[in-house]
Amino acid sequence: MAASVQMPGSRRAGPAGGGEVCAILVSYHPDPELAVRVDAILAQAGALVIVDNGSGAQSEALLEGIAARSRVALIANRSNLGVARALNLGLQRAQELGFAWALLLDQDSVLHAGMLDTLIEVRAGFPDPDRLAVLGAGFDDVPERDAPARLAPGSAGCPRAERWEEVESVITSGSLLSLDTHAAIGPFREEFFIDYVDTEYCFRARSQGYRVIKTRDALMGHAIGAPSRHEWLGIAKWTTNHSPDRRYYIARNDTVMLREYGRYAYGSWALKSLGRRIRTCKRILLYERMKGRKVAAVAAGWWDGVRGRLGPRG
Repeated sequence: MAASVQMPGSRRAGPAGGGEVCAILVSYHPDPELAVRVDAILAQAGALVIVDNGSGAQSEALLEGIAARSRVALIANRSNLGVARALNLGLQRAQELGFAWALLLDQDSVLHAGMLDTLIEVRAGFPDPDRLAVLGAGFDDVPERDAPARLAPGSAGCPRAERWEEVESVITSGSLLSLDTHAAIGPFREEFFIDYVDTEYCFRARSQGYRVIKTRDALMGHAIGAPSRHEWLGIAKWTTNHSPDRRYYIARNDTVMLREYGRYAYGSWALKSLGRRIRTCKRILLYERMKGRKVAAVAAGWWDGVRGRLGPRG
């Protein structure tokens, strides 16, 4: 795939339009509807790089069919290298294609109409663009069949300063960033593998004096896990129903984040993390399937986090 992009005079001033932004999508056993979601991406971005993490023969025909389209490049990893490694590979390819701006996406995120243009407009109104690490998109859980036709509610005519808010971190999907700024901050942390990759990046950026913001309006449809609602004594409770592997990485990497970025004396970060893990296990035991496997994964993740054992789950 060849990219023909006219770059703006100042790489950090912001892209002039969606055509100057390369979308990067990480896939892992994608569903057939990915092709439809790709249409929405290509309608807004200048190019799309798909980094597949070892989906194998089951998804080969789907991904190769999408990659045959104009402005799409596919990086097919033979195994699951983790989200962080996949993002770093995608950003490297975007730079090789001549792009200075990237929009990071999960495979199940659905872009609302005008999403990328809105992100670019919000960034243009930010008063300190040279110190902006990431601009994240607000999101909701609108069903995919409804999302592509939606516009961001309330954006038109809204004062620029009210269209964004400063936050500690944003999720990977829907993040607009400058490749120059990303190079200054450093790559996504590959030893995290998955989960808290985005949080760690934002925390690291903020520790270096950069800022992280997100739009107040929802610009895409996106779900965290497979959320389900339950009633407990008349009170609504939600759980994400993550797999045992995801439960492991969440427990481990959150523990590492508490140790490295929290301000806890005498190792109390480990106790803080243990309290969080106990609450997670309680919710798993009450509402989720594969209770034993998930609780064991949480315990193993917490212990590996305390020991500082990172990388893929053994």
